[in-house]
Amino acid sequence: MQTTTTFELSAHHTKAILLDIEGTTTPISFVYDVLFPFARSHLRSFLEQEFHSAAVQSDLELLKREHEAEQVLSAPQLDPSSIMSIVSYVEWLMDQDRKSTALKSLQGKIWEEGYRTGILRSKVFPDVAPAFKRWRAGGLKVAIFSSGSILAQKLLFRHTEHGDLTHFIAKYFDTTTGPKSEVQSYAKIAAALKFKATDVLFVSDVVAELDAAGESGMNTLLSVRPGNHPAPSDNKHTTIKTFNEIPP
Repeated sequence: MQTTTTFELSAHHTKAILLDIEGTTTPISFVYDVLFPFARSHLRSFLEQEFHSAAVQSDLELLKREHEAEQVLSAPQLDPSSIMSIVSYVEWLMDQDRKSTALKSLQGKIWEEGYRTGILRSKVFPDVAPAFKRWRAGGLKVAIFSSGSILAQKLLFRHTEHGDLTHFIAKYFDTTTGPKSEVQSYAKIAAALKFKATDVLFVSDVVAELDAAGESGMNTLLSVRPGNHPAPSDNKHTTIKTFNEIPP
């Protein structure tokens, strides 16, 4: 697929830009080499401290329901009253890179403490902050759709090396909206943004997500960033290497 030098927003009547995070605004390495290991190493101590909190108990109830619906026979057994059992199952979900809503919610709560203490500071590509400012100045609405929880998304953009970027972002969407590879998820997002799907541009590094968004009517761009996994050569999406290719 040939890479475009500019994506003409005016030609597509774009009113909102919907962005993936991992591999689009943020290096994959930050997620896999920093965030995920931090959550794993602090999981047990977090559960020991927060086990009886209402928020964590809500996550564990959802985790129990997800486990009951689990189709993989090799999945560990889950005893929601045992921290050791919970840790074992959650680590298994991490190993499988599952887009579990309960897992993502727990991870977000663990990361929150890391950001609060300053141990964590998130990375975004250097073109992200200028693009957010440029798009907002041009009257575009910026939104995020990630498998990470909404809490995790807000934390990431609030604590970047380029400052707090949350004031540029109008809406956040996670797996509670629906899977990122399903068309209906993007229809719901367009409705929540109060735009037609054809007014929304979705940028991601995952072709299956772009296919679903495109089927909903959204315009799409494939993000090709350093460290991203190669996309199938026969994909139909125009590619970009930086947000500088998306005016205004």
